[in-house]
Amino acid sequence: MIIPASQEELRVAVGEVAQAGYGLWLAGVEAQGRLLEAMAHQLEAAQNDILEANTLDLEASLEMAVPDLVLDWLKLTPERLHVASKILRRLAVLGDPRWLNALPTSRWAKEATGYSQVVPVGVVAFVYEALPELAVIMAGFCARTGNGLVLKGGNEASQTNQAIVQALHRALDQHNISPTAILSLADDTGDAARCWLVQDPGVNLVIPYGRPSLVKQVMRQAAVPVLPTAMGNCYLYWSSSGSAAAVAAIVLDSHRGEPDAVNAVEKVLVHPGCSTAALGQLCRLLGDGGVKVLSDAALQQELPDLPLAAEQDWHQPLLAKRVLLKRVENLAQAADWINRHSSGHANVLVSDTYSETVQFPRLVSSAVVYINTSPRFLRNPSQASAMALGMTTQQWRCQGFVDLNALLTIRHVLQGLESGQ
Repeated sequence: MIIPASQEELRVAVGEVAQAGYGLWLAGVEAQGRLLEAMAHQLEAAQNDILEANTLDLEASLEMAVPDLVLDWLKLTPERLHVASKILRRLAVLGDPRWLNALPTSRWAKEATGYSQVVPVGVVAFVYEALPELAVIMAGFCARTGNGLVLKGGNEASQTNQAIVQALHRALDQHNISPTAILSLADDTGDAARCWLVQDPGVNLVIPYGRPSLVKQVMRQAAVPVLPTAMGNCYLYWSSSGSAAAVAAIVLDSHRGEPDAVNAVEKVLVHPGCSTAALGQLCRLLGDGGVKVLSDAALQQELPDLPLAAEQDWHQPLLAKRVLLKRVENLAQAADWINRHSSGHANVLVSDTYSETVQFPRLVSSAVVYINTSPRFLRNPSQASAMALGMTTQQWRCQGFVDLNALLTIRHVLQGLESGQ
């Protein structure tokens, strides 16, 4: 963990991260697997120290009046640490993620043939808010893909982050890998170091994770490529052929992500064919599940007991157990509203009509579309290759799940033909 005194000092440190990451890539898949296993072991061995540091951070955050949402993200439990170490072990046995390593050779020009290699992006900067276990998962992703990593956490988790990085460095030391492969900027360096980091030309990719305000700030400051994560502001369209029970089950399940409900459905657009009685049933089911229901002015005339939603809430994440209801005329109008107001990373259709299940993905601009199923985000799904840090709407690099492929890129190799060929 360093406290850079200047932008130039940070630039030198980032250069060292690049060299260490390159060495990690050259070490090969088996060495990376052993490192990941050691990281999991060291994390488990340091569990008591990490949880003690987390308690101190929580106490300090309460005194600083940190928002409840961030406190929920900050609070570590043995279960959350266990999930992080389990992800490391699953990465260890996953094998080489560069599945496209042997792409077909092609004739690029009369004088040359070519092929492509899948390689690490280089240096990844992870700028995150609370959620200290995400540093472990990102370190695992970078170790498996052979990337150098720079961590910049928030002040609210300073002692927890330090305890976690110390455990990861013990694993690096155990395998004779430079500790600069995972560099952490001291959390109390504030906005200056973060601004320097996201403008450093030695950084190949910045991934911000946290509330929308943090992600937007990083995107404004950055002078290098950014892969922004998205959270909340997901929509569901309730067709006349769908049931209130199905809608309620999907909405409630989407809010069960722990500790960050990335794909929580926060808005429900309702077809006119869904009766007022069905709407009342939905409200009761959501209320029983601890979700507060609000509506727009038009629908409030049908259900006068519902509070009125604020106009700005339709196009911004709520990041709370609240759901807004609104009537729309048809699927096309619902898709238009979703395209203009949702975050665009996960949207849902509930319908038993085949034509609508075909039309909805065509009309909706969404990284991932869910049909009659919960969009609940799983960071550690049953299929190891599907593990993901979060979600993004970014289209130029990757869209949807921020997984191992997001940390890899393509290198083209051209080889001249021997004379006479």
